Amino acid sequence: MRASFRLGRIVGVPVGVNWSVLVIFALIWWGLSANLFPRSYPGRSGVAYLLAGLAAAVVFFLGLLAHEVSHAVVAKRNGLGVEGIMLWLFGGVAQLRGEARDPGAELRIAGVGPLVSLIIGVFFGAIAMLLGLAGVHGLLLGAMAWLAGINLLLAIFNILPAAPLDGGRLLRAAVWKATGDRTRGSVVAARAGWIFGVVLIGFGLWRFLTGAGVGGLWLALIGWFLIGAATLEERQARMGSALRGLRVAEVMTPQPQTASGEMTVADFVDNYLFAYRHTALPLTEDGRPVGLVTLDRVRGVPSDQRASTTLEAVACRAGDLVLASPDEQLTDLLPRLSECADGRALVVAEGNLVGIVSPSDISRAVQRSHLRDQVAGR
Repeated sequence: MRASFRLGRIVGVPVGVNWSVLVIFALIWWGLSANLFPRSYPGRSGVAYLLAGLAAAVVFFLGLLAHEVSHAVVAKRNGLGVEGIMLWLFGGVAQLRGEARDPGAELRIAGVGPLVSLIIGVFFGAIAMLLGLAGVHGLLLGAMAWLAGINLLLAIFNILPAAPLDGGRLLRAAVWKATGDRTRGSVVAARAGWIFGVVLIGFGLWRFLTGAGVGGLWLALIGWFLIGAATLEERQARMGSALRGLRVAEVMTPQPQTASGEMTVADFVDNYLFAYRHTALPLTEDGRPVGLVTLDRVRGVPSDQRASTTLEAVACRAGDLVLASPDEQLTDLLPRLSECADGRALVVAEGNLVGIVSPSDISRAVQRSHLRDQVAGR
């Protein structure tokens, strides 16, 4: 999931928006201005409904952004790095680097988001109540009431004890505190998320079949997303447990073969592909990484265009590379490996390329960890 465009920085954290947000924004705007507001407050002009729906949708997404910014701020105060904040189809996510040092930090980081949503909901609820007491009715009251309800609903949904929701992280903190085992807490939260996802899919399909329409399918889609995310979290938790304590330098392939971006794809296929045991080739200039070519990227070039296509044209560009330092904890690198470059990271020291970390390197490290555990258990 990458940003379609950047909004800038908030409290020093890059904020990006995925294109899918535009779809959800349009649906919310249309639902308010074409259905909810005209049905609840008839007799207004079409322009009034459009403006009220637009304002409510904008404020809702600002509240969603505040929810994620609060995660980022508290994470930074508890010693974690923050890669950025992304708004996308299912809301938002603060991309954190590293892990909470203890259950208390985990609880604070996870709990602040729903708390902010609750405060926003109460704020707009209080405004709606005061408007009602003052005798003000109509679209303004309706917009305030809707913002109160949607933010309270967001807070309640997020504290459900199921990963990857904030409530899942709260559950992980509780299990971690009770057992002293971070991995066990992550697995319990992930499995709770999987169960909740199955329940949502079943409920959503039932709602759809009994006449709820698109709303039922939306619940099923959210359930499907939760199952996928929870499964991924459990896998990452188990992998993180196996790799905890290892540095990038202990896992990387040192001094990988490199090439210039001016080389053609045809030269790469003829001279490197079968002679070089890896399926990724870093591109460098004066020892500095400027790109990365993978076999999957080369496959996409038609055979009749390979002689005229340079590696630079098909490479993962410098701005999208996943970079790591040799002394970095491997568990801090793992979440970033899902970005560009087909799950690979380039290891850099003093600006120069010194190694590469690939999925096979990670797999070997996990296997070695499991073998050590088996030997220790004998």
